[in-house]
Amino acid sequence: MSEDRPSDTESWIRSTTLGRRGVMVGGVVAAGYALAAQPISATAINTPATGLDAGWVTVPTGGFDMRAYSARPAGKKNAPVILIIHEIFGLHEWVQDMVRRYAKAGYHAIAPDLFQRKGDASKVADFKTLIDTIVIPTPDGQVLADLDATVAFAGKHGGHTARLGITGYCWGGRITWLYAAHNRKVQAGVACYGGLAKGRNATAVIDIVPQLKAPVLGLYGALDKGIPQTDIAAMRAALAAAHQPSKIEVFEGAEHGFLADYRPSYNEAAAQKAWADGLQWFRQWLV
Repeated sequence: MSEDRPSDTESWIRSTTLGRRGVMVGGVVAAGYALAAQPISATAINTPATGLDAGWVTVPTGGFDMRAYSARPAGKKNAPVILIIHEIFGLHEWVQDMVRRYAKAGYHAIAPDLFQRKGDASKVADFKTLIDTIVIPTPDGQVLADLDATVAFAGKHGGHTARLGITGYCWGGRITWLYAAHNRKVQAGVACYGGLAKGRNATAVIDIVPQLKAPVLGLYGALDKGIPQTDIAAMRAALAAAHQPSKIEVFEGAEHGFLADYRPSYNEAAAQKAWADGLQWFRQWLV
């Protein structure tokens, strides 16, 4: 695969209609959501924190204090841990809502701000600036080390890290694949429309398939302009050749970001099935 090929993120940015088709919530910029993702669609879901121990925590990692958003069933110890990896837009309101959703499902969920060293991605309104100054300069090695630190933190604060899962969206979907090849503690992953091919100065997910240490369920949209079906076919072939238990589901009629209910790309039918399939995957493997 050519190094000159644009990354899946860059392809999506060029093709997206976000900001032109979105429906504003209440006619104003929705607080808590990433500026680059405005306006926010009226389909955005708000999961309350009732019945949860939820809030911001600080994860020490490599001499740096990284913020993270965590939630778990109130008073519950030793719940399985799910790492939640944010999109290119950073740790904004929708990602926090996903943390609460996983906590409502019985997990100790935690989402670290993996872009924090470069700034607050949610406060950057311009796509190109976001990619050039925050996303691309954040190296994979640093991200993986920060996730190791997040796992250690969750284990020290009531999480059962012997039952460890990871899920992520867009940029975070790619990181999900990489982390499943990095950390032997991971028991399962759910990668939501994460890039598979080589992007700018980035490891190609398809190249690390033989190194996967945990089964990953990949959730992809058939209409994703940044992740073509040829990439998905090649990934399936690589998984089969490596005798990996990981698998990929493709949702017809779904675009990139079909799980993101705050965006116009949201596909309710695909999102509901993908959510159910992801939960079932974790129930199957986090034993």
